[in-house]
Amino acid sequence: MVVSKVTYEESRRKRLEENKKRMEELNLNRLSQSLLTPSPKSSPAKKGKPRGIRQPVDLSAVRRSSRVAEKPARNYKEVPIEPLGRPRRSISYKRKDLLNRVYASDEARTYAIDRAEDVQSGLESDFPSFVKPMLQSHVTGGFWLGLPVQFCKTHLPDHDEIITLVDEDGNESPTKYLADKTGT
Repeated sequence: MVVSKVTYEESRRKRLEENKKRMEELNLNRLSQSLLTPSPKSSPAKKGKPRGIRQPVDLSAVRRSSRVAEKPARNYKEVPIEPLGRPRRSISYKRKDLLNRVYASDEARTYAIDRAEDVQSGLESDFPSFVKPMLQSHVTGGFWLGLPVQFCKTHLPDHDEIITLVDEDGNESPTKYLADKTGT
């Protein structure tokens, strides 16, 4: 065991001497010393704008693509949205028990669709119409009904508005039409 320790120490010492010779040949000692001392020429510091002071921005020359050049410029000023004249109900919505939901049978749904198509065929051509079977989610919960996009673009206004829906018995229901979402 002593013999192996001595050979290790000797080989280690030899390796250290060899490494010192290589370092002297490459002038690494002088190079490392020169890095420790500051150089006489310092690199110029980049001059930046002081923080906290903002330069006024010229918004008069905003570039616009040719695709939207004819359209009026966007106004990003925050304007409060005004309601469309339909007052909100003071009664808060309470989630109904989902177990008590009543679903229409297949026969009732088929009858309703057939009846709607009969009513639609009896309307004059001056009255644009479409048939859309309603689901449970259209009358409970979110109360959202998506309409056909082409119908909305052709026959409905391009802005939000209160519209009146009339059923086959003449009952009227004022409804808020959302133009961007093509639905009521």
